Amino acid sequence: MKADTHPKYYSCKVFHNGQVVMTVGATVPELHVEVWSGSHPFFTGKQTFVDAAGRVEKFQRKFQGNYFAGKEKKK
Repeated sequence: MKADTHPKYYSCKVFHNGQVVMTVGATVPELHVEVWSGSHPFFTGKQTFVDAAGRVEKFQRKFQGNYFAGKEKKK
């Protein structure tokens, strides 16, 4: 291998809600994740609500009121 062509390789700790959930190899020393397989409803069988960055509220604000009132149908 040529010197100085590859990024530094770290033993990366992955955090979820402030707790270390796993250690992997990566080019950054640590990662902070919102969802991982140990907290995802598909793998756990539990239903949880995840709202990252207020997406639900943003959607509700956008489509509230008479949003579709002035729209004409194209034929």
